[in-house]
Amino acid sequence: MVYPPAPWNLQGYAVQTLQLIDVARVRPLVPSELEIVSVLPGKTLGGVYISSYGLGSVMEYNELIVVSAIANYAGKWGAWISHIYVDNPNSVAGGREIWGLPKELAQFSWEGNDSVKATPLGYRVTVSQANSQLCSLNYSQQSLALPVPFSGNIFSTNRRNLLLFKGEFQSRIGLIKGKLEVTEESHFASLNLGQPLLTVACEDMRLIAGAPEVVGNRAAEFSY
Repeated sequence: MVYPPAPWNLQGYAVQTLQLIDVARVRPLVPSELEIVSVLPGKTLGGVYISSYGLGSVMEYNELIVVSAIANYAGKWGAWISHIYVDNPNSVAGGREIWGLPKELAQFSWEGNDSVKATPLGYRVTVSQANSQLCSLNYSQQSLALPVPFSGNIFSTNRRNLLLFKGEFQSRIGLIKGKLEVTEESHFASLNLGQPLLTVACEDMRLIAGAPEVVGNRAAEFSY
């Protein structure tokens, strides 16, 4: 596989949801070294991010990211990605080998346009794997958008180390209506993702995924 070194510069469009997730449900998916941050009793923050990276990106592909928790390690806060899917094999290889992210291949279908309302909210993106649907997100057209810069940390791991990398983000962001559907056979159905607290659309998006740094060691796993 051929992929560029970090950082990766990506440009395109994305839809992002924000949801409350049960800490008890996500705990088995988060390394024991990370403390899950509760925003309400028994609840952490997460969401689904679906994007399409096009011209101007280091490579062109679609991506689904499931952020299942906000976590803390030694005073450092970051998002934990439990599931991530793309439709470019080079992105799979780079994501796994550079950042330790559990990328898998999937298929993406975007429907709707300004003149044809293909869904009740106008637009829909569906993500499937091996002819099995993982999720679909119905969303409305963006009306008012404001330029927003943002940066945040993301935790990941390799076999021995706990990693942390920064995502730097610039986009025109606006609130939209969104309805998320996760099938029972989906790999992240156990998270029991409810309807979003809010959904945003990100237009003219520029994202930089920085190189990871080692922030800790993984606990040794023993078999008896």
